[in-house]
Amino acid sequence: MPAYVKLHVGLDDIDSPEGGCTTHLAAKLVSSLESKFRINFFDYPNLIRLNPNIPWKTRGNGAVALRFFVEKSKVNDVIEYIVSEAINYVGGFKHPQSQPAIAFLIGEVGNRLRWLSRKAVEDIVLPEIAEKVAEKSGVKLFTLSRGNRGIVGASAAIGEPLDKGDYTYELLAYRVSENYGKPRMVDEVSVFEMDKVMGSETFLNVDYEISKILITPHGPDPVLLGIRGESAEAVLKAYNMVRVLEPIERWAIFRTNQATDSHIKYVSSISEIRVYQSVSIKGKVSRAPRTIPGGHVIFTLSDESGEVDCAAYQPTGRFRNIVKQLRVGDKVRVYGGVRPASSKHGLTINLEKIDVIEVVEEIIYRNPKCPKCGATMKSVGKGKGFKCPKCRYKARNLSKTPVKIPRTLKPGTYTPPPRAFRHLMKPSQRIGKEKTKPPIKMLPKWHHP
Repeated sequence: MPAYVKLHVGLDDIDSPEGGCTTHLAAKLVSSLESKFRINFFDYPNLIRLNPNIPWKTRGNGAVALRFFVEKSKVNDVIEYIVSEAINYVGGFKHPQSQPAIAFLIGEVGNRLRWLSRKAVEDIVLPEIAEKVAEKSGVKLFTLSRGNRGIVGASAAIGEPLDKGDYTYELLAYRVSENYGKPRMVDEVSVFEMDKVMGSETFLNVDYEISKILITPHGPDPVLLGIRGESAEAVLKAYNMVRVLEPIERWAIFRTNQATDSHIKYVSSISEIRVYQSVSIKGKVSRAPRTIPGGHVIFTLSDESGEVDCAAYQPTGRFRNIVKQLRVGDKVRVYGGVRPASSKHGLTINLEKIDVIEVVEEIIYRNPKCPKCGATMKSVGKGKGFKCPKCRYKARNLSKTPVKIPRTLKPGTYTPPPRAFRHLMKPSQRIGKEKTKPPIKMLPKWHHP
């Protein structure tokens, strides 16, 4: 009997503004590797979304890991084949910004690689650090351009086998090359019908506020649609309910850290916040919400260590209306990416969601009623008392009356509409569905062809 080994393959930065897609190359490799080398996948392809705040990130900042058993004697042949296929694929979508890379690991995923992956999701990792960790972890790296930035994602994808935390699934279907750049032909009514049938087993399929489907991306990349859900069975069932009106080249199911909030770093004080991280921090509203040009809503959050601005941007729609209802003194926990200060604004958290913990009483002060005729009096001036506009009665000994205004904002968690969600943000319908163990078995048919 031939000896088999585990081989992990990490891919990153395969896409470019001109087209191409890391997941598409991964899906093509899945089919060709099975037919050419008779390998045996022990997991779905892992789609690992990295820190969404990195200024030089790719479109979705996603890397992919393939994990399979292969005959030990064929490992080098498999590696050579994958590198060759990747070079051919990247050659059709070259762009100066792209720095594609591939990583290979034989055996088990060690703690160093797991640390690297965790850091790449939460923070900034320089290629030099990734290279050192990869070398110490026995990872073999290949860069496919002059740059080496892709080695971060390729190594980090291998380092997150999704075996110790939450995960979801996404079925991605790809177009035939003749249709790249053309409008995507998916029957929208069928997507709404699918969403209603599937309930919370899938998520972020549509945005009912503006009656828009969200499963189709934009741009020239090969992806036709992506359906996200809690299980491989759910996304496959949902896919079969959608009426696709153009040819499908292939489809594959990915296991992923999407919609898990895995990018959020909980910090205990505002002073701990670092730029380009995604953080969760608790504090009090110290400056009331204000609307700035462009329709963006900003308020200031404070704690004993300092203060930071929090922004709900115009694309977040009705979420801004929630933020506008905050008052000075309200206790909240905010979640979002940290934007560096500039000449125009201070350190800012771009809000992804907000927990309203406690709201203060809102009190306004109204002018007193006239003791003679009951009309509302007007101030004569600071320290000069009030005068009735109706009967002309004057009084210096009256003062404004405090009136409690009922707060419409209640404690709870508030999120933007689905169209404003980024890949890693956890939808509210996922709360309570978190997973802690990988799947026991895979679907018999999880990709085509």
